[in-house]
Amino acid sequence: MTLGPLMLDVAGTELTADDRRRLSHPLVGGVILFSRNYRDPAQLAALTAEIHALKSAPLLIGVDHEGGRVQRFREGFTRLPPMRAIGEIWDTHPQRARELARETGYLLASELRAHGVDFSFAPVLDLDYGASSVIGDRAFHGDPHAVFELGQAVMLGMKDAGMAACGKHFPGHGFVVADSHVAVPVDERSLAAITVADLVPFRLMIEAGLAAIMPAHVVYPQVDDRPAGFSRIWLQQLLRRQLGFDGTIFSDDLCMAGAAVAGGVVERVAAALDAGCDMALVCNRPDLADEVLARLQVDWPAPARARLARMHGHPHPPTMTALRESARYVSALHHIAGLGQDSADLNLQIDPTDYCGRA
Repeated sequence: MTLGPLMLDVAGTELTADDRRRLSHPLVGGVILFSRNYRDPAQLAALTAEIHALKSAPLLIGVDHEGGRVQRFREGFTRLPPMRAIGEIWDTHPQRARELARETGYLLASELRAHGVDFSFAPVLDLDYGASSVIGDRAFHGDPHAVFELGQAVMLGMKDAGMAACGKHFPGHGFVVADSHVAVPVDERSLAAITVADLVPFRLMIEAGLAAIMPAHVVYPQVDDRPAGFSRIWLQQLLRRQLGFDGTIFSDDLCMAGAAVAGGVVERVAAALDAGCDMALVCNRPDLADEVLARLQVDWPAPARARLARMHGHPHPPTMTALRESARYVSALHHIAGLGQDSADLNLQIDPTDYCGRA
């Protein structure tokens, strides 16, 4: 049995009968977890084990766990800094910032892997133009080369812990003000302007071995009149052919307002897969998930299935007990202790939404 092209969410901290029914469907290949799916570490480990046991080819389990305000699991997990806190250190001590980014990536991934999560939708590779409130301090920096250096360091730290990275939001969401949860953002810049700035971190991360990418629900009308996640120009011509990306492409949540231009939910999923996404996310609307499962007809290519299989976490990760006894883990905790905590405390007052829907 192979993985299907849909990633769905589940209702709570344990699987319901409806959850099991949906996740067992042949079209489903992954599950995204949110804050509502977490009570404590033991519960999370039990939930991921049950999800993985549903199919002979285990479902992928992903989560938005970036640090700062977008960290789904908090109690019992290390409080990770917002990425801007590392970017601020880059301005005066770039080598120190690289080291902190790698340790942050290692902590992020090692703790998730210890609880059965395969991968996180991280790092954010958007540039910080100071315009987008939904990106904000999730971005490392406004300098594309700084974003690459720090994004690569996070990716390497995640790899140290047996986890693939997923860069987002291709080709860049930082320039626009609108939030694609509630609107359709439009970036009027030319392809040339985007290429010399926002595309730089993605191009360099691809060259460095980035495993997965999530496109933005943003329209770039100078390139295509469809949002990037529905655009063959962005995903096939530019990302696959020109940039040479051979990793996994995950759609952003297709229940968001930014995806409405593609029609109803079944049309959105079909359009995303046809444009070049390997896996389509349908989040926080079980009624729409049921509609997709009942109506979607898709000819899903073998290369997409192979790419998704590479997103599984490295098998047999250390337990939390083993991690706490390891010098690497203890050292990483020491290095990031207190980093960005003022920002993190402030961010707790913000609804921790991300591009895959509600918490």
